[in-house]
Amino acid sequence: MTDFDLAETDLSLAALFAGWAMADELQRRLAADGFTDARFADGVIFQHLLGGPLTIGTLAGRLGVTQQAASKSVLDLERRGYTERIPAPGNSRAHLAALTGRGHALVAAARAHRLALSSELASHLGPDAVESARRFLLEVVRMLGGEQPIRTRNVRPPR
Repeated sequence: MTDFDLAETDLSLAALFAGWAMADELQRRLAADGFTDARFADGVIFQHLLGGPLTIGTLAGRLGVTQQAASKSVLDLERRGYTERIPAPGNSRAHLAALTGRGHALVAAARAHRLALSSELASHLGPDAVESARRFLLEVVRMLGGEQPIRTRNVRPPR
């Protein structure tokens, strides 16, 4: 196997690799905070619960998955202490998925670490370079039609 020449990386791979490197660093920092069981993919569920509790059916619809798949994901997060199921008002058979205090703490820690990482990158690369890169990547998102899922908190990994 030959070494990969990073200098020959095209834009889409450079953006992907940079995102992965930042995500890995974020995961490392969250683990150091005690969130050793947090996964990058948990954010796919969290983004929908930030606005408040949802029924499993509503969550499944937003995720574009079956109720069984959404329920399984929520149960996994519940086992790890990030979500809980609470009775739905007025419907004794239905339950709502909600973030717990630990879930909200994870979100707050992730936000703080992303801000710190941006600051560190600005210190190392220069604030203008970081801001220019951020604006460029957001323009790529807009140009390729990816803005709406971000605005509506319906971001998913590519298929």
